This record gives sequence, structure tokens and C-alpha cells, in this order.
Amino acid sequence: MDPIRNPYAPGAGARPPELAGRDDTLRAFDVVLKRVAQGRPERSLVLTGLRGVGKTVLLNRLRYSAVQAGWGTGKLEARPGADLRRPLGAAIHMAIRELGHADAQAVLGTVKAFVERQARPGAKPSERWQAGISAPLVTGRADSGDIEIDLVELFTDVAGLAADHGTGVALFLDEMQDLGPGDVSAVCAACHELGQQGLPLIVVGAGLPHVPTVLSASKSYSERLFSYQRIGRLDRAAADLALSVPAANEDAAFEPEALDAMYELTGGYPYFIQAYGKVVWDLAAASPITVEDVRSGAPEAEADLAVGFFGSRFERATPGERDYLRAMAELAADDLGAVASADVAGRLGRKPQSLSPARDSLIKKGLVYSAARGAVSFTVPHFGKYLRDQG
Repeated sequence: MDPIRNPYAPGAGARPPELAGRDDTLRAFDVVLKRVAQGRPERSLVLTGLRGVGKTVLLNRLRYSAVQAGWGTGKLEARPGADLRRPLGAAIHMAIRELGHADAQAVLGTVKAFVERQARPGAKPSERWQAGISAPLVTGRADSGDIEIDLVELFTDVAGLAADHGTGVALFLDEMQDLGPGDVSAVCAACHELGQQGLPLIVVGAGLPHVPTVLSASKSYSERLFSYQRIGRLDRAAADLALSVPAANEDAAFEPEALDAMYELTGGYPYFIQAYGKVVWDLAAASPITVEDVRSGAPEAEADLAVGFFGSRFERATPGERDYLRAMAELAADDLGAVASADVAGRLGRKPQSLSPARDSLIKKGLVYSAARGAVSFTVPHFGKYLRDQG
């Protein structure tokens, strides 16, 4: 079939041609926007799930909804070990610019002070971050150097500006599990203050399944601050739509047996649906796409995933960490099940304490997460199968 007309789009954060199976989340977010705009209490939102389920795609779609509602929006991605001030300040700056209010200079000056706060005591003026904000610097607000105090003050001022004009601000925070402990505490405290005052600013976060645990470890009340939504694989009907609708838009179709085979191969994971769909489309001679086309394309799709999706992650691990991952794969009853850390140690003939550094490093690298106390799981679907296939 014509590769130029191939509708499938595998990629990190790339929006699929058909965003199937997420209607409930989209409708719930529309309710949140309307309630907050009317001054009614509502919690911020956190999307959690494995790699490849479309969290970033959904985050971008929710941002589009906020823009359509006339809100100011900004987006940032947390990075391990990175300070939150600069990316958060840039996201808030963008949100204020989207609001387009002429009387925003004072708040922009506060944003500037927040971003350009000295990174450490005694830093020289030349070592300060430059915010790129033309408004005059406003001192004495959001510039104490304590991130928790400063973020509460900053969010309050920005939300107050939006409230004065009958609108709101939404900040979209991806890879939330990579926030440092101090930054997690600050975000929770700021959201808590906003909820108490009924101000129209919400945080919409996305991260790995253990994000709720990270937040609750910082602030015990975080369980009541956020509405957690688990984003998982698509059910059969939604997975079929993700394949069939884009094909129909290009005057093509899948045979029912081909859809059966695609669901068995992809497990309903959105990234895999796009990856297999792209390869199968290119290899198919004509429409409708048959089960033979799917079987012919599967090895190439698997090879692409082995390099770009699985292999690139596995290469980040040290030799000792790779042994840990392989032991997990051998022990896992299925690729989503939790494996006891003690069992991994037993498999490797080691004491559990001696493997703690490897386990902690793999968690920081985003390859595994703590599924329960004393247990770990893969963050990537089908990763255990990939490791077992590698021998």
C-alpha cells in the first residue's frame, strides 16, 4: 500500500490519528475546567501508567481542551536532578502570555524574580538564570529561596490574575516521578493552598505508576489533593478503532482476522498499535489488510521495537543492572506482574541488601518501579518478553 498515505504514527508523544479509548478522561477534564472557572472546588489531575500507553499524548490533548476553554496553559517535563525553577517559570510565563492581559506586568515581574532567584547562597549575579521576561523585576514575592514558600506565592499570584479576568491557568507536568523531593513537596503545598482559596489554577501531571507513592511520601494529604487516573492499555473495541478509523480515512480496511492478530501482538498498547500498524500497512499489497499481512509484518515491527523501544532502554543499564533485569524477566509470571526483590536476589545468588544500589538506579532510570513494598515491576510493557527473547 502507498507508504505516503500511511496513517500510523509511532513516536514519543506523537498524537495518533485516532485517540481511541480516552473519552472518559476527556469528558472528566472538561467538567474540571468548567467547575474551576465557576469558582467551585476541584482537584488537580495526575495521569499514571506504563511507558507506551499514551500519557504524553493525552496530556497534550487535555492542554488543547484548556486552550479551547480560554485558559492560559504551560507545559514542562521534569528531569532527574534538575532544578524546577527555570522550566516551571517558563511554563508559567507561557500561560500568562496566552491569557494576554495588559495588566499582567506585576505578575510577570514576580515570575521573573522566581526564576532568577540565586541558585545557591553567594552566587554571583552573572550566575543567575535569565528568565527572558521584559517586565520589571518585582522583589519580595516568590524569591525567598525556599521553593515551597516561593511556589505557593507564585501560584497564588498567577491564579489571582486569572480569576480577575474570569478564566484559569493549567500547568501540564510530564514525567512527574522525576521531580526531586523538595519540588514534590512544593507542588503539593501550592496545590493545597490553591484548593483552600478556590483559585483557578490546576496542575495536570503525568508519570509512571508509582507517582502516587512519590507524592504521598512527601505530603500525607496528597491523596486528597489529586484525582489519580490510571491510563492503561486499550480494550479490544478501542484498539480496533485505533486501527480501523485511520485506515478508513485512507479508503482502506482490516479483515476481522487481521484485527484479531493485531490485538494479540500489541496487547492493546497504543504505541505498539502504531508501530505494528505502520509496518503492516507498508507491507500489505492492497486493502483489505489480511492476517497474512500482519504475520508477514510482525518480525519487522518486532525488530524495530527491539532497537528503538526496548534496546535503547536496555543499553542505559550497567552490566550489573542488566543482570537484575534479566532475573526479573525470568521470574515474572507475566510482564506486568510484580517480582519480589528477595526473589531477584535469590535468583542471582546475592543478598538483597547488596542489590539495593542496582535496584535504586534502575528506578531512577525509569526502567523499573516499586510496585509494592519489597517488589518491583517493569515500566515498559513486554520488556520481560524482550529480555527472554534475547536469551
